[in-house]
Order: sequence, then C-alpha cells, then structure tokens
Amino acid sequence: MGTSLLLPIIDLSSPAKFSTAQMIRQACLEHGFFYVKNHGISEELVERVFKESKGFFNLPLKEKMALLRRDLLGYTPLYAEKLDSSLSSIGDSKESFYFGSLEGVLAQRYPNQWPSEGILPSWRQTMECYYKNVLSVGGKLLGLIALALDLDVDFFEKVGALNDPAAVVRLLRYPGEVISSDVETYGASAHSDYGMVTLLLTDGVPGLQVCRDKSKQPHIWEDVPAIKGAFIVNIGDMMERWTNGLFRSTLHRVMPVGKERYSVVFFLDPNPDCNVKCLESCCSETCPPRFPPILAGDYIKERFRLTYASS
Repeated sequence: MGTSLLLPIIDLSSPAKFSTAQMIRQACLEHGFFYVKNHGISEELVERVFKESKGFFNLPLKEKMALLRRDLLGYTPLYAEKLDSSLSSIGDSKESFYFGSLEGVLAQRYPNQWPSEGILPSWRQTMECYYKNVLSVGGKLLGLIALALDLDVDFFEKVGALNDPAAVVRLLRYPGEVISSDVETYGASAHSDYGMVTLLLTDGVPGLQVCRDKSKQPHIWEDVPAIKGAFIVNIGDMMERWTNGLFRSTLHRVMPVGKERYSVVFFLDPNPDCNVKCLESCCSETCPPRFPPILAGDYIKERFRLTYASS
C-alpha cells in the first residue's frame, strides 16, 4: 500500500455548528473526503450489522442468487460490476447486497428483498434499525454541508431532497485475494460516487485509496485508513454538480490486500423528483453554472445504466 492520507475529523456532536461547517467546507474543497465521529450510532449496532452481513455472504451461492438484484436492490455476485469501464479485467472482485427505503412512495415502487427469517432470523430487524439510524446521521450531516455552502441549515429539506430520499445501504464483501496475472485486479476499480454524499464503515481491513487530483496523470493514490467508530464520508458527483464544481467528488478505489474485507456503505441521494440546479452561492457572473438543471432520479438512472452496460 502507499502513503496514508491525513483527513479532517468532523465531530458531529459539536455544538459549534458554524466552525464545524467551515471544517467540512475546507475538507470538501481540498479532499472531498473526511471522517465523522460522535455520530450517535452505537458500536453495538454496528457490530450486529457486520455480523449479519457476514452471515448473509457466507450462505451458499444458490441462496444468495435467489435474491439477485432487482431494480438495483438485492444481491450482486462477484465480478458483476466494473466501476472503471476502461479496464480489460472481467469485473470487480466483490459481492454486495443493496437495500433501500423502508416506507413512502419509493419503498412501494422499489420493494426491498430480504433473506428468509428461517435462515437469518435477526437480519431484517438489524438492517432496518441501522437504516433508520444512518439516515438520521445523513440528515444532520447535510445540514452542516448546507451551512458550509452559505445556505440555510434546512436548505436540502426545503428543496425536497430529503422528502422520501433515495437512500440506499450497500453491504460489501471483498474476497481480498491478490491474483498474480498480467491484468491488475481490483476490489472496486477507480470511480467516483454518483450521488450527494456517501457514509462508509469498514471492518478495519485496509484497501481504500483516493486520488485527490483526478485530472492529473498518472493518478497518485493514497491510503485512507479506518478510524474505529468513525464514518469515512465522501462527496458524490451530484453534489459536485450542485455546487458547480466547488465541492470535489474524489476518485477512489479498493485494492485487494490478501485478506477478506467487509464494509457497509450508505448512499444518501435526493428524492428522484428533486431538481438539481446550480446553487446560487456557487455561481456568479464570472463563474456561471457549468451544468444544466436535471432531476436527481434521471441523473442517477443514467449513471447506473452506464455502469451496468459496461460490466
């Protein structure tokens, strides 16, 4: 592995909201990544989520394939995705499971798939509990991001982004084997996330790397170590678009390190009908909007279409 990147650590419990927001602003300008601690989700719940996740991935492939991804929710087997479409490899060395909204219009339109309670009796209850907790954390974080953009703390609520948001949890297992071949293998090949903001927990096994300057060749990759009890947070492409390129959506990847690795990712994206147009605080006569307005749902659908078309 390469050099480790020292990222800012944001304390979500701090009463100093404006200074915390300024720290987030600086992190989003410089890195697009930061840590969040004291977020309020108990260590006991996090441990249960990882335990249940491992229980699912340890099931026979036939049982996992019975929950194969439908409308982007459910199981995705090894090598089914290739996040960097320019690669000649067969696909990313990871398997995953997605679940999303628990209530509202999106939950009815895109129902979750759940493992049988006869096989994993505590699985659904644990995951639903985590979803509700991490959604709350994401809402608080977006309030601070709004302040960091010189907006009202409830800006994202007022524009409808958090009205039945398209928030998804993705459980991931990386086998971790380092395969000797002419083609380099990746747990997750180089990509940036599509949406607003991503909150990541890992089991502490290394592998995550970021490239702070995606326009520079060759890419320079730096390790992002896990901090126990803290989220690793990164800005997505939609937020970069919303901020007219002010906040950075950073290229990142997961490299195999010879050890199995588990992670839990929360993608907080707006309601599909939310209009994503350049924020007034991020444009001016000398810096006009770089992107036309687009509905959040249309943007995300197109990004997923391109990803799976190249897999």
